[in-house]
Amino acid sequence: MSEKKNPQLGTLRRRSVSLLTASSFVVLAVTGVLAFIRPFSLDIIGLHSLTGFVFIGLIALHVANNSRPLTAYLRSKALWATLVATAAMTLLFWWQPAPVKTVLGWSGNLGPAMERFEMRGDDLVFDYAPSADYKMRLAVRTGPAFRSSPPPEVSIWLENQGGYHIKTLRAPSAEAETPYWKFKHAGWEKAKREAEASGGIDVVSSPTPNGSFDPADYILPRAAGESTPYALLLEINQAGDDQPSLVYAVEIDNSLPRTFQLLELRGYPKREDESDGKEAWPLHYVDDSFGSALELIDSALLTIERGQ
Repeated sequence: MSEKKNPQLGTLRRRSVSLLTASSFVVLAVTGVLAFIRPFSLDIIGLHSLTGFVFIGLIALHVANNSRPLTAYLRSKALWATLVATAAMTLLFWWQPAPVKTVLGWSGNLGPAMERFEMRGDDLVFDYAPSADYKMRLAVRTGPAFRSSPPPEVSIWLENQGGYHIKTLRAPSAEAETPYWKFKHAGWEKAKREAEASGGIDVVSSPTPNGSFDPADYILPRAAGESTPYALLLEINQAGDDQPSLVYAVEIDNSLPRTFQLLELRGYPKREDESDGKEAWPLHYVDDSFGSALELIDSALLTIERGQ
């Protein structure tokens, strides 16, 4: 039955679409606010996104039901002002100048990132969660020499048993004086480029103690028998203290799981080129020449939560 023969049917359809559009908008608004103020939640983001697709369909029906008045809007002078304002807001929010970034900084939603680094009072806290069944937290208690302005540079990465870099968890700034991480990371990049150029990257990515580029081979082995120990390292350096960086480390063995482990001081890096001219940065024992650098970190505790 057509709307001309039964006007009430057309009225009911328009009202239904309008009410569904309004209710969907309420869901979008509420989930949008929750996504901003709360930590990342896949349930909230999923509801917001899926409702958004429904809202697009309802808007299409709304336009179809109100084509005549909407066509009149297209002829009004306010159209261009609206388009300009929308474009300006889009560019502003995309560019994100300092005031916009400040507002975004109020959000409790850090996104579904596997890696997060933040200051919590006197602590540096780093979270790494490659899966729901493997959550790693490194809590660094700062010492009396720690300065928050400017803060020391911190690098965090993983190495295999052969001492080869397998994954950077936190990279320092480009001008940071963390030479040990830079040396290890540069070697990893070079080896990976050579493997890709030779077409052997798939072979190198197999779970072998010293040859894999895939951190999952060490952190999340496919079988317990394939678990290979690896190490987490932290390099810290306070700019302007005229002392080398210090390297702390701990070995992780998933075949002998431990929930809590303390990082130990491994030493300080010093460049010593080899006889063939290749660059090398071995770690040396800390001697009496060190002062405040030893007081940047009071303790560093690694916690690993493993699923069944």
